[in-house]
Amino acid sequence: MIEIETLTKRYGDNTVVDTVTMTIQPRTVTVIVGTSGSGKTTLLRMINRLVEPTSGTIKLDGVDNRDLPGFELRRRIGYAIQGHGLFPHRTVAQNIATVPGLLGWDRPRIDAKVKELLELFQLDPDDFASRFPHELSGGQQQRVGVARALAAEPNVLLMDEPFGALDPIIRAKAQQDLISIQKVLGTTIVLVTHDMDEAFHLADRIAVMDKGKVVQYGAPVELVRQPATPFVETLIGDTERPFRLLSMQTIGEAVEPNQATGEPLSEDMSQREALSKLLWTGQQALPVRASDGRIIGSVSVEGLSKRAAGLA
Repeated sequence: MIEIETLTKRYGDNTVVDTVTMTIQPRTVTVIVGTSGSGKTTLLRMINRLVEPTSGTIKLDGVDNRDLPGFELRRRIGYAIQGHGLFPHRTVAQNIATVPGLLGWDRPRIDAKVKELLELFQLDPDDFASRFPHELSGGQQQRVGVARALAAEPNVLLMDEPFGALDPIIRAKAQQDLISIQKVLGTTIVLVTHDMDEAFHLADRIAVMDKGKVVQYGAPVELVRQPATPFVETLIGDTERPFRLLSMQTIGEAVEPNQATGEPLSEDMSQREALSKLLWTGQQALPVRASDGRIIGSVSVEGLSKRAAGLA
């Protein structure tokens, strides 16, 4: 758990983060969003003390983050940034092993962790361990950057615009990888982005920052249905609100008892994807298939349209 209490950062007369208070639950993904200059990156960097606060406290599992020397704290918290930040003169294996080496892990333990993470990120250790960063694609470099951040088994992973430099297709894959790996490892993730689609796709909770303040902090559906300020409403986008609602829920939650013909849709498909499929194919309804292969009902344009309008 991360407890942030009345946290403030000033540079001279300029208040960058203004009395922020919020609690981040363990094993969740919290996304901090806002426009440039809103203070989101500064807030993130105060968690691992790359930036020292002017006032206020941050506690990790009840322990003040100032109780440890900064360098020791940062070895316990994973940190991944845009552009991955890999050491160009080190191999993939050496990059991932950086923090475990600093912590004094023995070689067999380090080698096992490097192998485990490469396999987790679907990078064949025999093929990728000895490569250098310049021999990797952008998406592969980003995966290695996140693997390095997770190598010392941190409870907390901080991510600052981690996918901002990736093209849309690779970015979508990287986001899905992160969701899958977070579920496996149970890591508490705090991620900064300016991309609202990314925020709604990844987050358990979203913190919206404006001029240094957190103006709303809650589950994605709360922000869509009840934006706290005109700024939050603008950030979400009026025309996007119905589609954001649909993107946050699966069609397994929208199954209707009616029968339908056509190619079945998987119950874990998002309602937004299903509506798009229905409209593209000109179908009014399609069957829904459960993970065990059973047809459990159908999903329809009418039903999904009602959900998008908040009527179901």
